[in-house]
Amino acid sequence: MSRNRKKRDNSTNYNELRVAKKWKKGFFSIWFSRLGLVLIMLLLQGAVLVTLWLLFGDVIGRIYMDEQLFLEVVVLLLLYNSPMDSSAKLSWMLLISIIPVAGTIFYFWTQIEVGHRRLKRDLTLIDFETKNVLVQDQKAIEGLQKISADSAALSKYLYNVGHFPVYENNTVEYFTLGEKKLPRMLEELEKAEKFIFLEYFIVEEGHMWGKIVDILAKKAKAGVDVRVMYDGTCVFSTLPYSYPKMLAEYGIKCKMWEPIKPVLTSSYNYRDHRKILVIDGKVGFCGGVNLADEYINAIVRFGHWKDTAIMIKGSAVDSLTLMFLQMWTVSEKTKDTAAFSGYLGLYDKNITAKGYMIPYGDSPMNDHKIGERVYMDIINKAKDYVYITTPYLILDDTLRVALRYAAERGVDVRLMLPGIPDKKAIWALSKSHYLSLMQAGVKVYEYDPGFLHAKVFLSDDIKAVVGTINLDYRSLYHHFECAVYMHDTECIPDIKADMVDLIGKCRLVAPPDIYNHKLSLNLKGHVLKLVAPLL
Repeated sequence: MSRNRKKRDNSTNYNELRVAKKWKKGFFSIWFSRLGLVLIMLLLQGAVLVTLWLLFGDVIGRIYMDEQLFLEVVVLLLLYNSPMDSSAKLSWMLLISIIPVAGTIFYFWTQIEVGHRRLKRDLTLIDFETKNVLVQDQKAIEGLQKISADSAALSKYLYNVGHFPVYENNTVEYFTLGEKKLPRMLEELEKAEKFIFLEYFIVEEGHMWGKIVDILAKKAKAGVDVRVMYDGTCVFSTLPYSYPKMLAEYGIKCKMWEPIKPVLTSSYNYRDHRKILVIDGKVGFCGGVNLADEYINAIVRFGHWKDTAIMIKGSAVDSLTLMFLQMWTVSEKTKDTAAFSGYLGLYDKNITAKGYMIPYGDSPMNDHKIGERVYMDIINKAKDYVYITTPYLILDDTLRVALRYAAERGVDVRLMLPGIPDKKAIWALSKSHYLSLMQAGVKVYEYDPGFLHAKVFLSDDIKAVVGTINLDYRSLYHHFECAVYMHDTECIPDIKADMVDLIGKCRLVAPPDIYNHKLSLNLKGHVLKLVAPLL
């Protein structure tokens, strides 16, 4: 698809119009990152110090160092008394101790959220205006209360802090791989009559996206309201900046979430990591699978790619629809939240199914930390076992202690992680947590065939979460995320069977494996742990 091509007829097959130029990560991706800003601060501080030394000699140099010490003490006192997570405090203290001026500037820059005051204001307003759009069905909450006081209590928390209701009578289909999700997506997309909403972290040209977008273009031409939203970081590696305009030629409404801005904003800090597809308000998809070929193993990246997703039919789709509309509306000039009701309540009222579910989202624009709280609730209330899959393991003290305590009180805690990493530094950091967990009785497995990208919690054959939330600081504190909490739904046995099958394909990590790691790998992991919250 040429960036300067003439406008083409909507009936043209999308696959014939490929994007000619792929944008690769490189210098610009570093420039628009935390690493880039830290490097700039280091250079500036060094330049100031050298300049003062050359111009004014030792006296000014000593005064400068005394001022740095005073600044360091003041900022460290402020930081120590802040409500920030203790692990993040330690990382900031280390950075400020090493580079007082640059570290202080960087710290205050992140706290004042340069470039994100508008975003926070608009999201807060939209959330306030729509908090009563979805009303809790008392029959559902009473039914859940009768069979599980624990899940009922969690459901009340999710409704009180995020306005996420608990639903009953929803069918759920669990997909053990991305390539099993794709055919069902295409089948449901072909049935669309009113609207199609897609919100994904990654969209990339290829076999998967080509099949999807062909249907989207056809449906848009037929008058279906088709909207696509993807994260702005895609311009670094998968799509050109002008891609929304390209899709507009096919009648597809498309936008990037928070397009990348100059380095003096913090736009890269709050990324849209969600994966949501809603069709006509009747069908909803959620899980870890992005819209790129490695997620369906059409291409090989880091060995075999293991991922999961679910498809929901029923009233719970309303929560996914509302989450999408809230995010889509943020960048609209006119924020018509009153129109949201026209996209809700369209599900099949005749569906009957066992179990209860709560689709929920997590936002870095508030202090609730919903994603972490749900995970903690499952870990702390587990009686027999907790099985967890995650591509990354970057834990704060709260999660680490919870996992250890669960294992120490006799719960069978099993963690499944990649055998082939996509990011070697993060892999080293993940491994730095292994020994502490294993010493408490947690079983750690690595998926030898390749990369494990699934984000799934399963406990006691009764509770499960499938979604987008990794066990790392980015997912838990800095990204917009989504997931579905399920209690005794019909897909729980399928999730259990998949977990058991996955364990059989993994290698159990033993303490000698940790001791036999290369010194460089262990050193890298333990050094990175000091600054993990800042990565």
